[in-house]
Amino acid sequence: MSNETAVFSTDTAQEAVSGSEAPPAYGAPTLEVQLKMLDAGLEAPSYAHPGDAGADLRAREDVHLAPGERKLVPTGVSLALPDGFVALIHPRSGLATKHGLTIVNAPGTVDAGYRGEISVTLLNTDQNHAIDLKRGDRIAQMVIQRVEYARFVAVDQLSDSVRGTGGFGSTGGFNAPKA
Repeated sequence: MSNETAVFSTDTAQEAVSGSEAPPAYGAPTLEVQLKMLDAGLEAPSYAHPGDAGADLRAREDVHLAPGERKLVPTGVSLALPDGFVALIHPRSGLATKHGLTIVNAPGTVDAGYRGEISVTLLNTDQNHAIDLKRGDRIAQMVIQRVEYARFVAVDQLSDSVRGTGGFGSTGGFNAPKA
């Protein structure tokens, strides 16, 4: 792919946006997102299977992460999300389980107004083994979601709820004492 902007679109996506009566096929795109590949040698974000929520992002460069080390890794991807959407960057579960690789600020947030390269802060949580990633390896997954914009209203007192002010650990948990 060249460094020009690409718009991913299908007839199904356009029908879904225009309000056609037929629902989109399972896993078919329902949103157009402008994509600019900053590195012609990398694969564009893609879904591994129909219906997957996360599109894979790839490393733009080779990365060596020593035990406990973190690095900001570029993906070669920039987006123009429509207003009212966000891209959330999540760890890949297989890398997390097998190698202890995670994302420091998971999920990372890519706002609709951001046009720069998406980079991912990877962390090797393994205490004994380094992780070596090659250029083009899948390192994270990107989930695109709608955003609600809140109007914050100042009040003197909040409405009651069952939970109330109970916070961290208030519902018990691991080895909670028995009453």
